[in-house]
Amino acid sequence: MIKEFKEFIMRGDVLDLAVGVVIGSAFTGIVNQIVEGLITPLIGWIVALVTGTSDLDGALSVLDVTPVKGVTFSFGNVVSAIITFLITGFVLFLVVKAANSAKDLRKTEEEVLDEPTAEQYLSDIRDLLAQQVAEDNGRSTLQAKVEDESTTK
Repeated sequence: MIKEFKEFIMRGDVLDLAVGVVIGSAFTGIVNQIVEGLITPLIGWIVALVTGTSDLDGALSVLDVTPVKGVTFSFGNVVSAIITFLITGFVLFLVVKAANSAKDLRKTEEEVLDEPTAEQYLSDIRDLLAQQVAEDNGRSTLQAKVEDESTTK
């Protein structure tokens, strides 16, 4: 059982998944800080300029409803969470798109290096023709020697 578990863990797919999860969790922290530290304050500043409030929470608190004292429906918090989700998703989209572009660029470069060029094809054809001519000349010389030997006897 331990041997099977070891084989399962050592398979490339499981290791790749583990590395992906660890890097993904670290990357989530970076994206959250970008959203919370840069993008959300920027949007809050723009909303504050438009609405005349001091920040994004203040602008979104207009959406809060208090039907009874002590009961508050915080629609502003929901809208803020939706905005944060959309911003986070967009930032991740941009990062993944950039990574895929870099990956495609690398694949394109590798494909260009692997494909033979027209010059390589022409060089191969030239070498094959030269080899064929050399073989034909070798037979002609050999045949001439055989014919000379038979006529001299």
